[in-house]
Amino acid sequence: MNFHLPPNTPAEGVPARSPAELADLRARVDALNTRYRHHGAVSVLTGALNDPEAGDIALVSSFGAESVALLHLVAMIDRSTPVLFIDTRLLFAETLAYQQEVAERLHLSNVRIIRTDPATLAAQDPTDSLRDTSTDACCALRKTVPLENALQGFDGWITGRKRFQSSTRAALEFFELEDATGRIKVNPLAHWAPDDVRAYMDENRLPRHPLVAQGYPSIGCQPCTSKVAPGEDPRAGRWRGEQKEECGIHFVNGRMVRKGPST
Repeated sequence: MNFHLPPNTPAEGVPARSPAELADLRARVDALNTRYRHHGAVSVLTGALNDPEAGDIALVSSFGAESVALLHLVAMIDRSTPVLFIDTRLLFAETLAYQQEVAERLHLSNVRIIRTDPATLAAQDPTDSLRDTSTDACCALRKTVPLENALQGFDGWITGRKRFQSSTRAALEFFELEDATGRIKVNPLAHWAPDDVRAYMDENRLPRHPLVAQGYPSIGCQPCTSKVAPGEDPRAGRWRGEQKEECGIHFVNGRMVRKGPST
C-alpha cells in the first residue's frame, strides 16, 4: 500500500495538548511501565498492540540491517499491525527488494510505503541534489517530515531503540511519552544487548539484508551510505565526513530536535 504525503511542517500539524491531557497521558505511560516492568519484549509488544491504555500503535521500520528481528516479533503477535516504511526514492535497490522479501516472508499484511508527493519533490529538489547543499534538509523533505505526517493518525509507535546504544538511553523505559505530540513511544527491545539481535535472527533463520555481507552494517539512502572498514564504528558509513549521525527527528517542547537513532 502506497501513500504520497506532502512534507508539511510537523509542528503545525501536531495538536496542542493541555496540561491536563499531558498529565493523563503521563499517568497512562507510568501505568504501562509498571504493568510490564518485569516482562520481556514479546509481552511488551503484546501489551502495546492490545492494551487499551496504549491506543492505536504503528511500527516504524527502515527494513535495514537489524530490522527483521523486531518485524518478526510483531508478526508473531499481529501480522495486520501497521508497518510504516519510508521510501525516500534514494534507497538502495537491495533495500527495496529486501523490504518486499521480508514483508512476504513474515506475511505482514499492512505495510504502508510512505513517499513524499512527487510534485513537492519536483518543487523543492528538482535535480535530486538537495543533499549536496544540506543533508538535513534532504532528510526532512524525504523522510522525517513525511514520517511525522504518517504518524499523526496513531496514538503511538514502536521503535527499536535499546539502552546500550548511548548513555542517554541507559534508563530507557519500555514506554515513553512524546510531550509535544502526545504519542506513546514503545521500546520493546530496550533491554536487549548487542548480541541479542543477532542471536534472535540466527535462531529464527531470518533473512539478512544483502548489503550487510558487502560491508554495510548500517544502511540508509544510497548517496549518503558507504562501506565500513573493519574496526570502524558500524555507523561510520552514514553521512561520512559530516557532523551528522541520525536522520530521525524527535519533538521536545514542540520543536524538532535531533537525537540518536530511533529505529
